[in-house]
Amino acid sequence: MSEYVNLVAEDGHELKAYVARPQGELVAGLVVVQEIFGVNAHIRSVADGYARDGFLVVAPALFDRIERDVELGYTGADRQRAMSFIPSLDPEKSLLDVAAAIEFVATATGKKVGVIGYCYGGTIAWLAATRRGTPAVGYYGGHISNFAGEALSAPVMLHFGKLDTHIPEASIDTIRAAHPEVEIYSYDGAGHGFNRDVDASYNSEAAHLARERSLRFLKGNLAN
Repeated sequence: MSEYVNLVAEDGHELKAYVARPQGELVAGLVVVQEIFGVNAHIRSVADGYARDGFLVVAPALFDRIERDVELGYTGADRQRAMSFIPSLDPEKSLLDVAAAIEFVATATGKKVGVIGYCYGGTIAWLAATRRGTPAVGYYGGHISNFAGEALSAPVMLHFGKLDTHIPEASIDTIRAAHPEVEIYSYDGAGHGFNRDVDASYNSEAAHLARERSLRFLKGNLAN
């Protein structure tokens, strides 16, 4: 079952969020953090998938601070429009929106809450672990290395594609050196966005293996 709800961040900003509820036994809460393409059909499908695994999932619309109801594809004019939002993105404010989603899920479930993010959301997931103490999974977060010096206050798992032209291997090495305790996986033959099953970047083998690992991590750190 899915629906949209309205959240209010700590600074008073109101934003929309997609909620996917489990049909069976509730395992824990999970916040899915979008790419730069908004809470589109792919992100909703990710949320739906984890709901089927027993999580109450919320995907906050981070772009509501810039423009509401943004939902973009991955090619052509949609991709260009997505790129145009990048200069306006503020990780500090995105964290406020994620925190509102975490609070919503925690209140609704009474259980632990984790964060999983993709692309821009992967970096925000990392910051949720360093600054909010929330267990996090990050997929191809391009700016995580910029925050590698921050101390972790929660467990983290990271996924990267070895063919990702947006994230140099040196950036991943920086994270490994700063945090040898973090589970970091790099996938042969996979590029940026390898989890997107609606896009040419999709790599089925890498996506399935990464999801198996992510599900194991989330259940291991969040299930009571």
